[in-house]
Amino acid sequence: MNGERTATQHRARDDPRDPRKRRLALLPRLARIMYRRRRRVVAAWVVFLVAAFAIGNAAGGVFRTQFKLPGSESQAAFDLLKRSGFGTRTGEQAQIVFDARPGVDDSAVRTAMERLFDRIPRDVSRTSVVSPYSQEGARQIAQGGHVAYAEVNLADRDSNALDNAADTIRDLADRVHVGGLHVALGGEMFQRATTNGTSEGIGLFAAMVILLIAFGSVLAMGLPIGTALFGVGSGIAIVLIVRTAIDMPNFTTAAVAMVGIGVGIDYALFLVTRYREGLHAGLDPEAAVVRSVDTSGRAVLFAGTTVLISILGLLFIGQSVIRGVAIAIAIGVAMTMVASVTLLPALLGFVGRNIDRLGLPHRRRAEATGHESVWYRWSRVLQHRPWPALVAGFAFLLVLAVPTVAMRLGFSDAGNRPTSDTTRQAYDLLSRGFGPGFNGPLLLAAETPGGASDTRLLQQVSAELNHTRGIAFATPPQANPGGSAAILQVFPTTAPQDEATANLVSRLRDDILPAATRGTDVDIKVGGVTAAADDYASYTESRLPVFIGAVLVLSFLLLMVVFRSLLVPLKAVVMNLLSIGAAYGIVVAVFQWGWGASLFGVGKEGPIEAWAPIMMFAIVFGLSMDYEVFLLSRIKEEYDRTHVNATAVADGLAVTARVITAAAAIMVCVFGSFVFGDEHALQVFGLGLAVAVLADATVVRLVLVPATMELLGDRNWWIPRWLDRILPRVHVEGADRLDEELAALDRESRTRV
Repeated sequence: MNGERTATQHRARDDPRDPRKRRLALLPRLARIMYRRRRRVVAAWVVFLVAAFAIGNAAGGVFRTQFKLPGSESQAAFDLLKRSGFGTRTGEQAQIVFDARPGVDDSAVRTAMERLFDRIPRDVSRTSVVSPYSQEGARQIAQGGHVAYAEVNLADRDSNALDNAADTIRDLADRVHVGGLHVALGGEMFQRATTNGTSEGIGLFAAMVILLIAFGSVLAMGLPIGTALFGVGSGIAIVLIVRTAIDMPNFTTAAVAMVGIGVGIDYALFLVTRYREGLHAGLDPEAAVVRSVDTSGRAVLFAGTTVLISILGLLFIGQSVIRGVAIAIAIGVAMTMVASVTLLPALLGFVGRNIDRLGLPHRRRAEATGHESVWYRWSRVLQHRPWPALVAGFAFLLVLAVPTVAMRLGFSDAGNRPTSDTTRQAYDLLSRGFGPGFNGPLLLAAETPGGASDTRLLQQVSAELNHTRGIAFATPPQANPGGSAAILQVFPTTAPQDEATANLVSRLRDDILPAATRGTDVDIKVGGVTAAADDYASYTESRLPVFIGAVLVLSFLLLMVVFRSLLVPLKAVVMNLLSIGAAYGIVVAVFQWGWGASLFGVGKEGPIEAWAPIMMFAIVFGLSMDYEVFLLSRIKEEYDRTHVNATAVADGLAVTARVITAAAAIMVCVFGSFVFGDEHALQVFGLGLAVAVLADATVVRLVLVPATMELLGDRNWWIPRWLDRILPRVHVEGADRLDEELAALDRESRTRV
């Protein structure tokens, strides 16, 4: 009889017509399903993770950094080369640089190197090699006769073919063995990814230490870490599949790990914190899981959605590099969100009331909230002296942001690579033997409708360029078989990433070349990798203000809808600008001006990666919304209950400051760990994000927000009645409607036990 009653109870629980199921909304119902079917949920995540990685590795895609800009002069030069028969000039350009102690004309050295140069075009299709031993490459032997280089030109090809070509050339070069001969390979195609998981490991270890100190429990520390790893791992596995259809740069997985680990730990942290609060309030574990998902889970989904919107907004920039990184990071963030509201409730089901087991002695002191907490006392100090706090906070962030006005966008060159990298070794050899400009020659593509007469004009242009300031050497023109087009190479006196090189490109396009061809039908386009990078940087720089403006407007509208206020979102917009301005300023000071560059292992100062500021702003916007919602939702909750602004601010800060501080510290460590890696682009990205999060979670959230809200008083929550009526209602942190349902659920769980 008892068995029949138990079976009936189980069937009732699983029946979708059960009224106890109908009264719970989507998120609480999802949480209950994940909790009760936790074994299946965990097993499904493990199977999905393994299967996704297997499919991604079998798909055979590769990462490749491509900068294509339709409508630019460098792209026009590329198109002219492609249709004029210069097929091997439309792809990657590389160098084989060699340093020979006996001299490059030593018989053994020359025999070995000529054999290599002859073998490359045979083993790598649609490739040409200009040997320093040929008449065309006679100037490719440096004075002194110890350093020389061969120019390798490849036709345009897909990522797989380019990687195969690089591997083939690398293998052939490794077979050259002559005493006193050192061979280095220059060019982006030979750069190897230097991220080996060290940065991610350092960030994870720091996150574990911070969580353990802040919450004093091994289990409470482990759950956010484990959830984030599952989410990020799944995201990276999906990225490996997607890269077969979308071009993604070499550092994509590291960028996904950087952002995904940070937000994934934060999202899980908010849910675990609410779960523990529910247990301490007397709820059954299942009811505590349901409440945590319906409150903090809503905030996680809202914050994660804002991150996705801002990141996917980068697709409208229309650039392959930004598009690839944006899609990959969005996939990583989305998977951490899914893991937070599905996998984490299942894991909490296994942990149950043991969440505080293996606690440290300081746990109760670390969990102190309310009027006895240091954060409550801190908020009262600010409320007694709001003006000094406001002025000091604004002044501090403005000083950090000052270098932003001098920001120069561009791309780093191989001089920023580790000295162990073959491309860095080739870069140094070329700089020593010929000058830094030989690491990034400009390629001039000319239309010559007049045939031989126009080619003679280009010979005069070449002679003039050889006497132009900023140019080390210009080659004679090389015409195509039909005589309708010709190319020249121009070697600057400065490195590819130097501002002087960008200025030279502008002078060639705007003054020198138009003057040299005035009155003729010859049209010369300045192209090549260096010019293309300059075009890309100019394009991005022109669109950065528009994108920032759009993101700030979106931020204002979202916060206005959530908090039913005009001043709260306006304040958030201004403070977003301050925190991102401080991040930009620090990045410029370190990477562009070289202040403290040696501390981070930066090879030399140079421009800021052209895609980094716009990507940083999109991510920081989403993260700052995370903290904004988490803090202000608690303050608004207290204000609606008491209608006393000062008390609401103090109580809201006391409850949330510990979690915000811990979450920010985790992100700072995760992002900051990449600063000490070898990938220059990730160094810029990591430092910028770390500074932005640090400024936002400390100076902004813990100083400026309480001070301004104290000064504004009840005006914080003012909104015109007509506007309040037409705005949609959005409840980010759930509602008290769950209390009765959770009480019933709690009674049901206790009855089952």
